[in-house]
Amino acid sequence: MAAGNAGALRGAAERWLFGARAVETAPIHLGQRRIYVLPTAAGWVFALVLLVMLIASINYSLSLGYALTFLLGGVALASTVHAARNLLDLTIRPGRGEAVFCGEDAVFRLLIDNPRAARRPALALRAHGRETVFELAAGDGAEIALACPTARRGEFAIGRTVLETRWPLGLARAWSVFTPATTCLVYPAPEADPPPLPVDRAADGTRLRSGGEGDEDFSGLRRFRDADSLRHVAWKVVARGGPLLTKQFTGLVGADLLLDSAALPPSLDLEAKLSRLAAWLLAAERSGCRYALVLGGTTIAPGRGELHLHRCLRQLALFRNVPSGTRDA
Repeated sequence: MAAGNAGALRGAAERWLFGARAVETAPIHLGQRRIYVLPTAAGWVFALVLLVMLIASINYSLSLGYALTFLLGGVALASTVHAARNLLDLTIRPGRGEAVFCGEDAVFRLLIDNPRAARRPALALRAHGRETVFELAAGDGAEIALACPTARRGEFAIGRTVLETRWPLGLARAWSVFTPATTCLVYPAPEADPPPLPVDRAADGTRLRSGGEGDEDFSGLRRFRDADSLRHVAWKVVARGGPLLTKQFTGLVGADLLLDSAALPPSLDLEAKLSRLAAWLLAAERSGCRYALVLGGTTIAPGRGELHLHRCLRQLALFRNVPSGTRDA
């Protein structure tokens, strides 16, 4: 609890001191003016110990005490320089962020290059209260993934990001603050237990029926007919000495499925409606049928497949009560 409070206070102090940077274009270069260095808690304790040693050496005229005090002080100062140099001249470029559902972690990827012929150990990348620890080889780069929690749908930016190090002794913390231009899309969280698909609504106004012969969900066995496909024969039953039976499947047949936000119960609020539509989109895609989406004044024509699914989910994620009359075919 104390560590969490300390981290929150440190974050608030950094925001007050350094403010919120505007989104920066790539590549982001960490020059000398962008690196800040301060003692850590261990560094302040170390400084206090050195002060006590210096006072004791003065009080008792200890030559070896002076030598040890100044030696340790020099080591501490050298570690501060090395901490700053561990970040100097690094280059950051934003990577690709994949879409996720609300409540899942959004994974942001940053490409960090080390142009210097020396490795960069003990680096840490922080954003939205999450941290990823890594190191870079000499003259090499790496793609660093940082998982951040999501709490609402829409476009989610990584925002204010901190790259820091406490190498080599942990007595000083060197860090740099930047805002890379990387975002990801957060879809509405699908309803946990949605009602069945509205199979009575079709995109062309006709009734969409279910329960016919399809190849989606297993529904039972019936006696074999001469016209039945051999691949649907229940061969396991035959192998046990049973009769020749055919496996039956049910699937959605008929016209294209229509998912219309206006047909949802008015008792549901906007987020609940979007959550139900997200669950229905996933179910419709699994069923293999074609489906259309009507949301507000926007219509997405019938289709299926991964690209069509993400197109519909994107519409849910970015929905902001758009004016009616817009048609997206």
